[in-house]
Parts: sequence; structure tokens; C-alpha cells
Amino acid sequence: MSEQKQKLTLEIQRELTQFIHFISLEKGLSQNTKESYFHDLERYAEYLNSLNLSSYSKAKPKNISDFLFVLSEFGLSPVSRSRYLSAIRGIHKFLLSTNKLDSNPAENIDIPKSSKKLPETLTINDVNKILEQPDTSKPAGVRDRAILELLYACGLRVSELCTLRIKDIIVEAEIIRVFGKGSKERIVPIGSSALDWINQYLLKVRHLFVKRGKTEDILFLNQRGTQLSRMSIWKLVQSSARKAEIQIHVHPHIFRHSFATHLLEGGADLRAVQEMLGHSDISTTQIYTHLDNDYIKEVHKTYHPRG
Repeated sequence: MSEQKQKLTLEIQRELTQFIHFISLEKGLSQNTKESYFHDLERYAEYLNSLNLSSYSKAKPKNISDFLFVLSEFGLSPVSRSRYLSAIRGIHKFLLSTNKLDSNPAENIDIPKSSKKLPETLTINDVNKILEQPDTSKPAGVRDRAILELLYACGLRVSELCTLRIKDIIVEAEIIRVFGKGSKERIVPIGSSALDWINQYLLKVRHLFVKRGKTEDILFLNQRGTQLSRMSIWKLVQSSARKAEIQIHVHPHIFRHSFATHLLEGGADLRAVQEMLGHSDISTTQIYTHLDNDYIKEVHKTYHPRG
């Protein structure tokens, strides 16, 4: 998220400074606590800024819920997200006390408890629409198309995609080497479409992003020649889904859910999908088998004499 830091509006900066000053004088909080509040609220401000909201006071409850969801997608624990929510409630309560707000938009928001809720997925048609959105007549468009193709083709986590290196793409074997949670390595096949776009990016485009003294062998680069942030990927996915007029909430992880679901719908073995996702426990992968169960129920209802 740090890429947005320099773009914060003056109004947001002023509100944040006033709030930190307030908690310093009125609450007597420790330096560590103040720094924690500042860090969390700056990340929150960057998110609001990405939505073109120029002030904390313009945030709605849905914006706050969506931000907490993004933190979850980035892998933050419920404890860490609760800390963020505490800071968010604090600054909105402060703005309420200074008459900049009529009500606290964070007042009734809670961190959702973890559950076995079935993951939302995209249809194959929706995936295709999203993949077609980047303007591939421009260098950034070729890179973005390659990113979207790879997310769906290999079911990658965002953190895994951001840290991919050129040497991890083994073109001859049509596979990629992925380092997942706990630096656990796995091999994932890559389809011809994604491989074609990666080749186009590597041969025609990547050198345009390279900056001397900054660039390593990270696969996907930003305009400064360094590794793309997770927020950049999140914004790319959101923008592409919006242009494609997809009706459900689309985030990078939904490509991973769709990858697994579409494989299983097509008849793939559950253990093979487990390996490709990098799940250590097959029970984690089994959540995707609900679609098979739904299909079986539909077959029974349609064809059984007393269905």
C-alpha cells in the first residue's frame, strides 16, 4: 500500500495530524501506540484515496468493511484487523466530536468471525471478460494482461504473484515454481494462453520498466522498476472487473477460488487441485467441492421419480 503514500490529500493529512495530536494530549498514549495508530490510519487513508475520497469524513460503512476485507485478503489476522478497526473507530469518533461527522460510520462494524462460508467464484465467461480489459496496445496493458492471465491460470495468491522471479517461469516445461506460505515450494502447470502473454511481456515490454540499480529479476515491475505491491494488483483487478461490468465483488483471491472450482467442475482430481493450490490439508481444498454436490442434487431432482 505504500505506493500511495505521497498522494494523500492535504485534508486527510490534516485530519490525521489533528487526531494524533489529540490522542497525544488527551489520552496520554505511549509512543508505540501512537505510531501504531498513525501507521494503521495512514494505510486506511491510502485505501480511501484509491477510491477518490479526499477525507476520512467522506467514508461510508461499506468503505470500511471493504477495507477490512482487503486486509483479510492480504493475510492479516483477525487480531491485526481488530487493531485497524479500533484506530478507524477512534478517528471517526474524533471527527464526530469536532462536528465533521453526523454519525460514526465505523460504530456498527465488527471483524467477521472466520467461517466455512463457501467462496464466491466467477463464471468462465466473467473471467474471459475481465482478462480482455487491459489495453494491450500499451506496455502496461500487456503486463496487466499477463498478470490477470497468470492469476487465473495458476490459482496464485497475490503475495506469490508479486514475488515471482523470471527464473520461476520454466517455459520449456510449461510450469512455474511458486513459493507459498512458509516458503513452501510447489510446481504449478501454466496454460498456453497465460504463457503466451508472459512471453509477450518478457520479450517486448519488461525492459521498458527496468531501472538501472533498482531492478532485480522480479517478473512483474511497476513504473519505478521495482516489485508491484499487493495493492497495485488489487486495484488492477477491481478496475478490470468494473470495466467488464461484473456484478459481484471481485478481488484478486476470487481468481484462486475460480481456478479451483473450474478445475473440479471439469473433473480434476481433488488431490491434484490441493497440490496446485499449495494446501497442506485436503480439508481446506474440499470447500470447493460444494459445486459437485449441487450438481448431484440437481441431477437427482431432475431424474429421480420422486425428486
